[in-house]
Amino acid sequence: MAVCLVALKLTVKNHGHFFVASELSHAAGLLVLGYKLTIQRTCSGLSLKTQELTAIFLVARFICSTITERNIHTVLDFTTLASTTWVIYMIRVKLKASYAKDLDNFPIYYVILFAFCVYAEALSVLPQLRLMQNMKMIEPFTAHYVFALAVARFMAWAHWIIQTIDTQGAYFYMIGSGSFWFLAIFLAEIVQSFILVDFCYYYIKSFMEGQMVMTMPV
Repeated sequence: MAVCLVALKLTVKNHGHFFVASELSHAAGLLVLGYKLTIQRTCSGLSLKTQELTAIFLVARFICSTITERNIHTVLDFTTLASTTWVIYMIRVKLKASYAKDLDNFPIYYVILFAFCVYAEALSVLPQLRLMQNMKMIEPFTAHYVFALAVARFMAWAHWIIQTIDTQGAYFYMIGSGSFWFLAIFLAEIVQSFILVDFCYYYIKSFMEGQMVMTMPV
């Protein structure tokens, strides 16, 4: 994996191509599904809930892309969303008889709620950081509060690392068995910590220099 990443880094100059390649790979998977659904006329073995979750995140990403980018990414997102919607239609309507509904019993609403909580928490501090960056000057109590959040995030991250060490990596075995909640939390904690690293640097720098009012670069 590491070798592949290094090779891609050295050979691909425009990193935007990674997203295009990702979408094309997804499209290839959808073409395979298209063959299965139209030629073989069966949806046996397919999870409707996975398709619905995929559609949900594609809708959210398409809306964001439409507002912020409006480029090839937007077109690819729309195409993938339309194809996924067609797959859902085929499973729900045309090929309903071959859909193993009783076996496709993963709690989808729990997944949505869990993902929302984890990633909303990871990004919730961004508006505060943006506001402070726009103001350039941050009064002490606000700076103390955000620093406390950073410490909280670091301690939560440390908790999961230590738990993993104490259990001799047992949490990672859960990933192999299909339980991804630990990985989602762990990555979210990393994201939160790195989002606040820059602020912590300037906070500590201002404290060491004895400044009562903290300044941040634009």
